[in-house]
Amino acid sequence: MKENLIKTALIVASTISILTTFGILFSILFEAISFFELRSFWYFLTGTEWSPGIPGSKFGAVPIFAGTLMITFIAMAVALPIGLGSAIFMSEYASHRTRSYLKPVLEILAGIPTVVYGFFAAITVAPLIVKGAAFFGLEATFNSALASGVVMGIMIIPVISSLSDDVIKAVPDSQRKASLGLGMTQGETIKNIVLPSALPGIISATLLGFSKAIGETMIVVMAAGLRPNLSINPLEDMTTVTVRIVDALVGDQAFNSPETLVAFALGLALFVVTLALNIVSLSLIRKFKEKYKVNTL
Repeated sequence: MKENLIKTALIVASTISILTTFGILFSILFEAISFFELRSFWYFLTGTEWSPGIPGSKFGAVPIFAGTLMITFIAMAVALPIGLGSAIFMSEYASHRTRSYLKPVLEILAGIPTVVYGFFAAITVAPLIVKGAAFFGLEATFNSALASGVVMGIMIIPVISSLSDDVIKAVPDSQRKASLGLGMTQGETIKNIVLPSALPGIISATLLGFSKAIGETMIVVMAAGLRPNLSINPLEDMTTVTVRIVDALVGDQAFNSPETLVAFALGLALFVVTLALNIVSLSLIRKFKEKYKVNTL
């Protein structure tokens, strides 16, 4: 009786999760279809000019997607090596006492509100980037993709570091001892034994950090600006999908106007990108799990 009750409760919980996901999808999808009935779907995907709210408004989302990817990749370039490096140090090299001090200090970063990170980016990091660029004869704006990306990377370091540390720590010590017994150094053991074993978890941590970065809004608003700018120069101001969604929904336009409905089109695009990333990451995780399983037989 109790087992059937627990089984039923778990099925209900799983069903609610699935239905919630579909509910989110359909609530975005129907409004996005309404937008595409008013504006060109093809131009939305390939257009390079974003100018809502003016006569002859255009909704080319390429500059917004480009800014989103630029800032996100800068954030991952900062967070991934630092987060993974700190995880390896804490799990493989640090003493128990050092680890007990370092990990809580590192995880404090996860509890800082994003608006505080935005202040830090706008007041401290952005001026430093402007001065550094001027030193090398380059011109940088105070609202730049680089400032936003760097601070966003700092924000997601605890996500990658904490999860990676847990999965690295979970690798059995017997594997480390067997590797060391065969003559490998500690560095070779980490590279050839520990990291491959923990790779599925590291990929999951990286994906979570990427999703957190791609969905961030406040840091971008305060440090990168609102201007849709199609550029490969990270020293210029840019904007992201989430910022434009907020901007579209807080305006004074009618709900059924293209200027408002475009928020749902952007949300649908973000949903599809996130879904694709999850599918790719799951396939990679499955691939490495199978590879590791074969190698350990």
